[in-house]
Amino acid sequence: MRFVLTFLVVLAAFGHGETVSLAERRLREIVADQRTIFADARAAGDRVNENELYNAVQAICRRYDALIADNPDFAPAFVAYGLLLGEVGMKKEAAGMLLRANRIDPNLPIVKNQLGNLIAEAGKPLDAINYYIAAIDLEPKEPLYHFQLGTLLAEAADDFLTQGGEWTRAKLDSTMLNAFKTAHDLAPGDWRYAYRYGLAFYDVEAPKWDEALAFWQRFEPRLDAPLQRQVCRLHQAKILFSMGHREEALGILDTVIDPALQDEKAKLLAPEAPPANP
Repeated sequence: MRFVLTFLVVLAAFGHGETVSLAERRLREIVADQRTIFADARAAGDRVNENELYNAVQAICRRYDALIADNPDFAPAFVAYGLLLGEVGMKKEAAGMLLRANRIDPNLPIVKNQLGNLIAEAGKPLDAINYYIAAIDLEPKEPLYHFQLGTLLAEAADDFLTQGGEWTRAKLDSTMLNAFKTAHDLAPGDWRYAYRYGLAFYDVEAPKWDEALAFWQRFEPRLDAPLQRQVCRLHQAKILFSMGHREEALGILDTVIDPALQDEKAKLLAPEAPPANP
């Protein structure tokens, strides 16, 4: 599970007194066993015994409860427990644990980020954004936090524009695009951040098509799979059509030959409606 390594970093930020060391050792043992349980479940796939998995997770939860009872000010225990509860769908309980961790130590960016996720999922994007921004302030070089901010603004744009007060369209577009760009710049080798940054140009009210085209042209050579490179060319063609460069766009579309992309190619060639994103 992704959070295991992340929260171990949180542990390193704490002191090494006798009580904390014992709590830390217990927490590491719980997380190691938790990791094994979920790894075994993933390996079993459809053959997993749901009752056994449920009972194993319940046993882990009881160990967290005991650890917290013995160490009510040990923030990493609340962090790890909250992340586990979120993983198994107990969102309200997860938020409660993370809020307790946040009260004990307000300087844990992973807690801010995860609280932002839970609050956004609960349909409160204007509250969630403050947690994402706090995570970025605490750890500005973590690309995930910038990505989360960009995603929130893209998916909840209407909420910000109708209820957000100071959120104008221009401010929202600029902040959203910059968030995706920063995530990409911080992790240039991660194609997922790069691809979402490219898509973000379509999300703004007044796209800078020259910048968008330059991005997709730079991105294409970085991809190994022919299908992925042809998807980049679909985006280049779409942008060229938007810029009025029809002949150049048609020339690029001639190189898109993968059968899986022919429907999207046809949409770009259809004269009656703006094409959907490839």
